[in-house]
Amino acid sequence: MTDADIDQRLVVFRRQYLQLFEPDFLAWPPLQLLKNADVQTWLYKNLFDASRVPHRPPPRYQARVLKLLVTRIEKAIEGPAHNVVADALTSHLGSLMAEEKASEREAVQQESYVTFTCLKPGSDEAESTVTILERRHLIEGSKTTGFRTWEGALHLAAYLLTAAGQEIIRGKKVLELGAGTGFLAILCGKQLAAKRVTTTDGDEGVVEALQENLALNGLDEQKVQATKLWWGDDLKGTWVERECEAEPYDVVVGADITYEPEAIKSLVSTLRQLFDLRPDLLVVIAGVVRNAQTYEVFRQECVSSRFSLQEINFQAKSIREQTSLFYAAAMPVKILRITRASS
Repeated sequence: MTDADIDQRLVVFRRQYLQLFEPDFLAWPPLQLLKNADVQTWLYKNLFDASRVPHRPPPRYQARVLKLLVTRIEKAIEGPAHNVVADALTSHLGSLMAEEKASEREAVQQESYVTFTCLKPGSDEAESTVTILERRHLIEGSKTTGFRTWEGALHLAAYLLTAAGQEIIRGKKVLELGAGTGFLAILCGKQLAAKRVTTTDGDEGVVEALQENLALNGLDEQKVQATKLWWGDDLKGTWVERECEAEPYDVVVGADITYEPEAIKSLVSTLRQLFDLRPDLLVVIAGVVRNAQTYEVFRQECVSSRFSLQEINFQAKSIREQTSLFYAAAMPVKILRITRASS
């Protein structure tokens, strides 16, 4: 099967799989397609073959998906037809099942490659990806949520990939707050043509992890630099002030950073100081509104600090309509454009 022959439903299925989308919600290809021997070969090579897919999902996830896939194929080939499940698929499933299963404690610590497909709407450019090494389940035993990529970051990324969003980043000096895995910083530096990106987080462990992700995506410190920044600290005399003097920031981005009421005052304090250093700064913040009251606290703090807020009209597509950057939109996801109000 050549690239030209690939059914788009297989492509979307592969993208969801590499993003570790929950198996029960994958856009499974139709049975009529799955019983085709060439399709089964393509699925093995593009989902499970280590020589073709260097950053495969963890074995547990592979096994969950492959079990369901084989079951569907077996259902598709029932009857008088002489079709069979491809040996490569059944053999790989056997290998996965034979592997010693990690304990729940080990699974919490397990690192997983998550590959996000980032497409610019209406563009003829080749498919581009960002691969992140995440510890998706570490949150339960940690005080930080920075080891996985959340819906707000994916929603903001989807907007930044549009023509209007690209204009915000292209050729600009970008500062990211609350970077987490570094997904947005990598997108800005790798695909959105930012001049330079400084990505920050308040947790040293998270900063170390996101430095690994920058290297994984071929980005060096000349393009994207990762460092620690604690919200609310005085920025005078710090590296932030020195950077603003040497090469001023144009844009500040942040996603999923307004969900903790206790941290909102510190975040807004940092934004105030950044506006003092750079009055023409543009701030773009996105997040899932899990708690309307918390979201309103953030808005009021911004208003009290004489910020001008504008909600960007960008609606999340339903899962069935998404062809890349897959994320649930059950709760509202908002993007705010924040500037300093003119006096």
